[in-house]
Amino acid sequence: MNYWLMKSEPDVFSIEDLSQRPKKTEPWDGVRNYQARNFMKEMKKGDLILFYHSNAKPIGIAGIAEVSKSAYPDHTSWDKKSKYYDPKSTKENPRWFMVDVKFKQKFDHIITLDELKEQKPLKEMRLLAKGNRLSVMPVQEKEFKHILGLT
Repeated sequence: MNYWLMKSEPDVFSIEDLSQRPKKTEPWDGVRNYQARNFMKEMKKGDLILFYHSNAKPIGIAGIAEVSKSAYPDHTSWDKKSKYYDPKSTKENPRWFMVDVKFKQKFDHIITLDELKEQKPLKEMRLLAKGNRLSVMPVQEKEFKHILGLT
């Protein structure tokens, strides 16, 4: 099993939104960064995800989701009406991928970015690296477990 962190702006899609979906599952589409896409292509069914609220007050980890379907082509890149349309992506040669995620748990409180920065065991965490703006990134198992201990 692998561990991940996925960022979403809560006014666009929040942990609450995921928890209210039928079957509590949603495709995670629209990722248009090659490094984040490559991480998504590594995700496997059953991997656990820290669900991170970005561009919010407060910013931080709001809960846990699970990969319920491994990476497959992101069909929104072929839809000319979609804001995620990419004319260079085709069904024969897809450029973008997505995974399906399933709600697991909402934390009682958001573990804020400031709280995370105070944790010595998390000093090497990719999320906390200067200038890191990726929406999808791997998390070490020890980091994941430490964060669960903060809930």
